[in-house]
Amino acid sequence: MESWRAVDVPRLADAGLGVGRMPRVYDTASRSLIELGTDGEAIRMYVCGITPYDATHLGHAATYLLFDVLQRVCRDAGRTVHYVQNVTDVDDPLLERAQATGLDWISLAERETELFRADMAALRILPPEHYIGAVEAIPDIVDAIEDLRARGAAYDIDGDVYYSVAATDHLGDVGHYNAEEMIQLSRERGGDPDRLGKKDPLDCLLWQAARPDEPAWESSLGHGRPGWHVECAAIAMRYLGPVIDVQGGGSDLVFPHHELGALEAATVTGQWPFARSFVHQAMVAYQGEKMSKSKGNLVFVSKLRATGVDPMAIRLALLAHDHRNDWEWRHGELTAGERRLERWRAAFDRAAGAPAGPVVDAIRGALADGLRTPDALQFVDTWASTDGTDPDAPGEVALAVDALLGVV
Repeated sequence: MESWRAVDVPRLADAGLGVGRMPRVYDTASRSLIELGTDGEAIRMYVCGITPYDATHLGHAATYLLFDVLQRVCRDAGRTVHYVQNVTDVDDPLLERAQATGLDWISLAERETELFRADMAALRILPPEHYIGAVEAIPDIVDAIEDLRARGAAYDIDGDVYYSVAATDHLGDVGHYNAEEMIQLSRERGGDPDRLGKKDPLDCLLWQAARPDEPAWESSLGHGRPGWHVECAAIAMRYLGPVIDVQGGGSDLVFPHHELGALEAATVTGQWPFARSFVHQAMVAYQGEKMSKSKGNLVFVSKLRATGVDPMAIRLALLAHDHRNDWEWRHGELTAGERRLERWRAAFDRAAGAPAGPVVDAIRGALADGLRTPDALQFVDTWASTDGTDPDAPGEVALAVDALLGVV
């Protein structure tokens, strides 16, 4: 599957602005800040992609923007980033939306995936190195499920294949929920904890036998289609290896998706943890509730763009919030982003300004210490409101803001 066009990211070292340091990120599993890349190798990052049955809302945009900034910080530190993202282009929500609207599910997925690409390009989000649809990954998914079967970690119920959480002793290590909480979250987020015949309510679907009028593929597992968690586990293992540096996504994926996908991968590879860090973007609310397709309380990036809103103002509005804390989108958010963008651009166009070195160091420090984007924005605000006599400073700060925050 094709990704979207990449933008050029300036190398600040080439402009005499030095090299940044590798970031510490907040790891959900350890509940602490941990430094990435201590082994000196390339950073391997997997971020869960969309299920393409509706357009990109601001909750999506906030998630992919977070990992865009993370990738930029790692690059600024001189490290290569291998970034993989999936598209869940066959799943129950997609099929349900296609049926409700009378559209072919393939056409619906293609249309919404293309709109997502356009939104990401407009926001200057760096694309993944590999952008993989679930359908094209079915051979890898089947191989992973067969590996689980061979290890005694999978079993059948009426032709459906389930993963047994008893195969490892790491259940709960990512989200730290108790059994009752996990069962409730499973009910709310696409699981089937109450299905008869399961060995454990938290055992999750690996392969679903074909249902009438639903897409299915022939495989050694029978005629059917893959489950959700194993999709991401198989794609990540295929393109990034048995242990990755970052597993990323929205905080609503902590359980069951990231927890169970990590267990499945670790059962295949025999290595734990599957990810050295689990990094999550907090939820964005609107009209008093989490922004979600099921609730219909969505603010779409494409609709904002269609009204003439500068994508950089959207980017700044999102970066103004800490990724670890839930927040609510209000109409003033966009106005604040537009005003900030106007002030910054005016400052970048000045004949001279305060020296760039201190503000570049401050931006780097805020981002390297937990991806604190609101603080980084405040440092640029302070510089923009300060007079100076350095003729090179406006261009140098503009270059740093482009490289590290993606705003031009």
